[in-house]
Amino acid sequence: MFALVLTNLTRRKARTLATALGIGLGIGTIVALLSVGSGLKRTAGELVHLGAADMGIFQAGVSDPTASALPVSLARRLERRPDVARATPIVLVIEAVRQDPAAVVFGIDPKGFVAQRLVMTEGRAAFGARQVVLGDRLASELRLRSGSALKLDGRPFAVTGVYHTGIFFEDAGAAVSLPVGQRLAHRPGEATTIAVQLATGVRHDAGVKALRKALPGTQVIGDAEDAARAGANGRLVSNAVTIIAALALLVGGLGVLNTMAMAVLERRRELALLSAVGWSRSRVASLVLLEGVITSIFGAGIGVLLGIIGAGRLNDALGVSSVTSPHVTPWTVGQALLIGVAVGIVGGLYPAWRGTSVSPAELLSGA
Repeated sequence: MFALVLTNLTRRKARTLATALGIGLGIGTIVALLSVGSGLKRTAGELVHLGAADMGIFQAGVSDPTASALPVSLARRLERRPDVARATPIVLVIEAVRQDPAAVVFGIDPKGFVAQRLVMTEGRAAFGARQVVLGDRLASELRLRSGSALKLDGRPFAVTGVYHTGIFFEDAGAAVSLPVGQRLAHRPGEATTIAVQLATGVRHDAGVKALRKALPGTQVIGDAEDAARAGANGRLVSNAVTIIAALALLVGGLGVLNTMAMAVLERRRELALLSAVGWSRSRVASLVLLEGVITSIFGAGIGVLLGIIGAGRLNDALGVSSVTSPHVTPWTVGQALLIGVAVGIVGGLYPAWRGTSVSPAELLSGA
């Protein structure tokens, strides 16, 4: 049967290819969005692990964690707890680097563990009033090095060094002292987040649960799942993927239905002959349905390739390439192929039924 399916599809190359390309465009969009969404989720996870922290404390009820505002004194309060080893405040300054608005400037306490864990690859970690250290990704993009000058919010700062942490979000940004960060963000005495390192022997889940109970009015974000739920961007991408997946099923299904229905009408005598030589109705229906599924899987394969290529372009179009990169996972590819199979089944059901709805005698008689 499989050989017969391939023969039938290759007899109508242009129609099969056009249908597959239509499905591929829908699948490609889904793959690109899923990849960007996965990258954003990974970046969100990095946001709560700045300086290899176990978790981040943010203000509750804000639409995005980067809009959080907490008192710096909360860090000292946390360090008095027996289940917390260290806590340090961080201010996130958005759009301060005009050459790269997506880069984030981190205002950090030079004595805190986040600053102490910066691995300097060039220069030194100096945090004076007009001094800044750059992540190696940002330094490479802007072609800056130790001794260069960088404007933050229109004011010149001396680059004293370049660091690497292994966290994309940090390495694509810059760091200044906490007071400087507060001035740039216009938040005196406030922090965006408190990075927390748990005491030795404290289980992560237990620590998160205890801090959530002890700190009303805050969000204790301990992993990427928590961060994705807390931010609006992840939900928007997820909703967009759901809508486009539904549209791909509808439009792709209609495309397959149209192609297979035309094929059935053109092959009425052929299908009748198969019935006359002993093929059951279910076998004839399976033949038509399998043709639709294979066309859709072929389209899904094209879509996966288009999605992988297009994910980078979508990332650039959204203006987030400086803080995240698309992340294509096996599950992303699996979802695309599953949607492709679903499109084939949805679009092939009616033609499959249509191919078995007329008796062989009526078709062979020329009616």
